[in-house]
Amino acid sequence: MDPRFAFGTGNTIAMLGWLGLLTSLFVPIARDGVRRTTRLFIPALFGVAYVVLIGQGWSKAVGGGFGSIEQVRALFAVDAALVAGWLHYLAFDLFVGSWIVEDGLTRGINRFALIPCLGLTFLFGPAGLLLFLGLRLLPAREST
Repeated sequence: MDPRFAFGTGNTIAMLGWLGLLTSLFVPIARDGVRRTTRLFIPALFGVAYVVLIGQGWSKAVGGGFGSIEQVRALFAVDAALVAGWLHYLAFDLFVGSWIVEDGLTRGINRFALIPCLGLTFLFGPAGLLLFLGLRLLPAREST
């Protein structure tokens, strides 16, 4: 698999997933399809690409591994492994974003309050999750 193709295609697919999540906040009929797509289909697709790319990259990364920062640096110096790592982030962040939408709406968190959570999760994964977990502590004001 060509790492450059996987990178560009993965970015486009992930962006469509994030746009779907934003849409699903305000279009209830879209929620089930978006949830299946962002929680199952896209992460599974990225998982397949990940396995292929990490297999390609691992064999080319002299001294690469996960035992030290130097090994991780050596592994990610190979494009296939680097893109595999990127797809890993895209898949898990999108999965978390899907959970944020579903859990937030179920808890009655204001849809507009969920948008910054999604934005932060898209850009900085754990920071968006942390913001959402903080919102969960506040009393709900909106029902679904």
